[in-house]
Amino acid sequence: MTPFERPPVGMNLGQTAKLVAQAFDAALVEVGGTLPVWLTLLSIKSRALANQRELAGMIGIQGATLTHHLNAMETQGLLMRRRDPANRRVHQVELTEAGEAMFLKLRTAALGFDRRLRKGLSDERLVEFAEVLAALRANVGS
Repeated sequence: MTPFERPPVGMNLGQTAKLVAQAFDAALVEVGGTLPVWLTLLSIKSRALANQRELAGMIGIQGATLTHHLNAMETQGLLMRRRDPANRRVHQVELTEAGEAMFLKLRTAALGFDRRLRKGLSDERLVEFAEVLAALRANVGS
Protein backbone atom coordinates (compact mmCIF):
# COMPACT_ATOMS: atom_id res chain seq x y z
CA MET A 1 0.00 0.00 0.00
CA THR A 2 1.37 3.42 -0.95
CA PRO A 3 1.04 6.48 1.28
CA PHE A 4 -1.08 8.12 -1.45
CA GLU A 5 -4.83 7.76 -1.89
CA ARG A 6 -4.34 8.78 -5.52
CA PRO A 7 -1.28 8.72 -7.75
CA PRO A 8 1.13 11.55 -6.93
CA VAL A 9 0.42 14.65 -9.03
CA GLY A 10 3.89 14.69 -10.58
CA MET A 11 3.75 11.04 -11.59
CA ASN A 12 0.24 11.39 -13.01
CA LEU A 13 1.24 14.54 -14.91
CA GLY A 14 4.44 12.93 -16.23
CA GLN A 15 2.67 9.82 -17.47
CA THR A 16 -0.08 11.89 -19.08
CA ALA A 17 2.40 14.26 -20.72
CA LYS A 18 4.34 11.31 -22.14
CA LEU A 19 1.18 9.68 -23.53
CA VAL A 20 -0.08 12.94 -25.04
CA ALA A 21 3.34 13.71 -26.57
CA GLN A 22 3.51 10.25 -28.15
CA ALA A 23 -0.03 10.60 -29.54
CA PHE A 24 0.74 14.07 -30.92
CA ASP A 25 3.91 12.84 -32.58
CA ALA A 26 1.94 9.94 -34.10
CA ALA A 27 -0.63 12.42 -35.49
CA LEU A 28 2.19 14.39 -37.12
CA VAL A 29 3.89 11.26 -38.49
CA GLU A 30 0.55 10.20 -40.00
CA VAL A 31 0.69 13.23 -42.34
CA GLY A 32 4.41 12.95 -43.07
CA GLY A 33 5.95 15.11 -40.35
CA THR A 34 7.58 14.90 -36.95
CA LEU A 35 7.53 17.06 -33.84
CA PRO A 36 10.96 18.62 -34.59
CA VAL A 37 9.84 19.46 -38.16
CA TRP A 38 6.57 20.96 -36.86
CA LEU A 39 8.32 23.05 -34.20
CA THR A 40 10.88 24.28 -36.72
CA LEU A 41 8.30 25.18 -39.37
CA LEU A 42 6.07 26.87 -36.77
CA SER A 43 9.00 28.87 -35.43
CA ILE A 44 10.05 29.99 -38.91
CA LYS A 45 6.47 30.96 -39.78
CA SER A 46 6.12 33.00 -36.62
CA ARG A 47 9.20 35.05 -37.50
CA ALA A 48 10.19 36.04 -40.99
CA LEU A 49 13.73 35.00 -41.89
CA ALA A 50 14.80 33.83 -38.43
CA ASN A 51 18.44 32.91 -37.98
CA GLN A 52 19.57 29.52 -36.67
CA ARG A 53 20.49 30.79 -33.20
CA GLU A 54 17.06 32.40 -32.77
CA LEU A 55 15.34 29.25 -34.03
CA ALA A 56 17.20 27.02 -31.57
CA GLY A 57 16.13 29.30 -28.73
CA MET A 58 12.51 29.39 -29.89
CA ILE A 59 12.36 25.60 -30.15
CA GLY A 60 14.33 24.98 -26.97
CA ILE A 61 17.12 22.85 -28.41
CA GLN A 62 20.87 23.16 -28.82
CA GLY A 63 22.33 24.68 -31.98
CA ALA A 64 23.97 21.42 -33.07
CA THR A 65 20.67 19.54 -32.79
CA LEU A 66 18.92 22.24 -34.80
CA THR A 67 21.62 22.07 -37.48
CA HIS A 68 20.95 18.33 -37.82
CA HIS A 69 17.21 18.99 -38.29
CA LEU A 70 17.79 21.89 -40.68
CA ASN A 71 20.16 19.81 -42.81
CA ALA A 72 17.51 17.09 -43.15
CA MET A 73 14.75 19.60 -43.86
CA GLU A 74 16.88 21.38 -46.45
CA THR A 75 17.59 18.03 -48.15
CA GLN A 76 13.82 17.39 -48.21
CA GLY A 77 13.32 20.78 -49.86
CA LEU A 78 11.32 22.23 -46.96
CA LEU A 79 13.56 25.22 -46.30
CA MET A 80 16.58 27.07 -47.53
CA ARG A 81 19.38 28.77 -45.67
CA ARG A 82 21.42 31.70 -46.82
CA ARG A 83 24.08 33.84 -45.25
CA ASP A 84 22.95 37.09 -43.67
CA PRO A 85 24.47 39.90 -45.76
CA ALA A 86 25.02 41.96 -42.61
CA ASN A 87 26.80 39.12 -40.78
CA ARG A 88 28.23 36.31 -42.94
CA ARG A 89 28.54 34.01 -39.90
CA VAL A 90 24.74 33.98 -39.46
CA HIS A 91 22.43 31.83 -41.59
CA GLN A 92 18.93 33.08 -42.35
CA VAL A 93 16.30 30.34 -42.69
CA GLU A 94 13.16 30.55 -44.79
CA LEU A 95 10.53 28.12 -46.01
CA THR A 96 10.26 26.90 -49.58
CA GLU A 97 6.94 26.20 -51.31
CA ALA A 98 7.23 22.59 -50.13
CA GLY A 99 7.90 23.86 -46.61
CA GLU A 100 4.81 26.05 -46.74
CA ALA A 101 2.75 23.06 -47.90
CA MET A 102 4.17 20.86 -45.13
CA PHE A 103 3.43 23.59 -42.60
CA LEU A 104 -0.23 23.62 -43.68
CA LYS A 105 -0.48 19.82 -43.46
CA LEU A 106 1.08 19.75 -40.01
CA ARG A 107 -1.00 22.69 -38.81
CA THR A 108 -4.16 20.85 -39.84
CA ALA A 109 -2.96 17.75 -37.96
CA ALA A 110 -2.05 19.82 -34.89
CA LEU A 111 -5.43 21.56 -34.85
CA GLY A 112 -7.22 18.24 -35.26
CA PHE A 113 -5.21 16.76 -32.41
CA ASP A 114 -6.04 19.75 -30.22
CA ARG A 115 -9.77 19.27 -30.94
CA ARG A 116 -9.38 15.61 -30.00
CA LEU A 117 -7.74 16.56 -26.69
CA ARG A 118 -10.45 19.11 -25.89
CA LYS A 119 -13.32 16.71 -26.65
CA GLY A 120 -15.86 16.70 -23.84
CA LEU A 121 -14.12 19.49 -21.90
CA SER A 122 -15.90 22.79 -21.39
CA ASP A 123 -14.12 26.11 -21.81
CA GLU A 124 -14.44 26.61 -18.05
CA ARG A 125 -12.68 23.32 -17.29
CA LEU A 126 -9.93 24.15 -19.77
CA VAL A 127 -9.40 27.56 -18.15
CA GLU A 128 -9.21 25.88 -14.74
CA PHE A 129 -6.81 23.28 -16.14
CA ALA A 130 -4.54 26.02 -17.51
CA GLU A 131 -4.60 27.67 -14.07
CA VAL A 132 -3.67 24.38 -12.37
CA LEU A 133 -0.78 23.88 -14.80
CA ALA A 134 0.41 27.45 -14.14
CA ALA A 135 0.26 26.78 -10.38
CA LEU A 136 2.28 23.56 -10.80
CA ARG A 137 4.92 25.44 -12.82
CA ALA A 138 5.05 28.11 -10.13
CA ASN A 139 5.36 25.47 -7.38
CA VAL A 140 8.27 23.84 -9.17
CA GLY A 141 9.93 27.22 -9.67
CA SER A 142 9.71 28.22 -6.02
